[in-house]
Amino acid sequence: MEKAISVKNVSKKYILYDSPKERLLDLITPKKYGKEFYALTNVTFEAEKGDIVGFIGTNGSGKSTLSNIIGGIVPETSGEVIVNGQTSLIAVASGLKDDLSGRENIELKLLMLGFNKREIQDLEPEIIEFSELENFIDQPVKSYSSGMKSRLGFAISINVDPDILIIDEALSVGDKAFAEKSINKMREFKKEGKTMIFVSHSLGQMKEFCEKILWLEFGTLRAFGSVNEVLPQYESFINQYKKMSKSEKDAYRLKIIQGSSAQ
Repeated sequence: MEKAISVKNVSKKYILYDSPKERLLDLITPKKYGKEFYALTNVTFEAEKGDIVGFIGTNGSGKSTLSNIIGGIVPETSGEVIVNGQTSLIAVASGLKDDLSGRENIELKLLMLGFNKREIQDLEPEIIEFSELENFIDQPVKSYSSGMKSRLGFAISINVDPDILIIDEALSVGDKAFAEKSINKMREFKKEGKTMIFVSHSLGQMKEFCEKILWLEFGTLRAFGSVNEVLPQYESFINQYKKMSKSEKDAYRLKIIQGSSAQ
């Protein structure tokens, strides 16, 4: 099978500062300020063309970071990412300019993707219709609710016909009717053999829609395999994790991070 996504030993490091002053001092003085934080540590996996892969994990596990790296939004600190095909990342407000109207955002995004004026004129009505934002499309995006932003981002992304679709919690906001409409569109893409990454806290959607599951835990890869293999493990973990006290959760997190660093 042809590989659509190949991620090899990918890590992402951020420097966290307690204040803007520390950030400035870090730039102009030899002394190092700030603390290193690894959002991802040595993550490796491959997705074949046509795979539907669900990313799961607790908040702060690195799901969105990995999605953004695969989507070309942020660079990895180390490791290698190979993506075969055009990607489209759908996340709430991803790539939208607040000061522009919905229509202007559509035109700007399509221009950035290489569409010409005629193609944009042809696509724009379809995008607006799918978004169901006709009455608001010429209002500035900064006045939109999170659900409206998600609708616009989703409508743009699916209508540019990407090879790889990355959906990061974009269906967790807004009304259920639009979420179902979006899921139906994703089912169409699935039949067409498109590769998809699906990030969601809804295990029900994962069971229905995905074929494989990638489980991240505090920036490390805990498991990658079939839905039937990985989801029961994750559900068992979540049930235990919810019962932990804050100090127990902190100790467990430190154990996972230190174990990953030792590898």
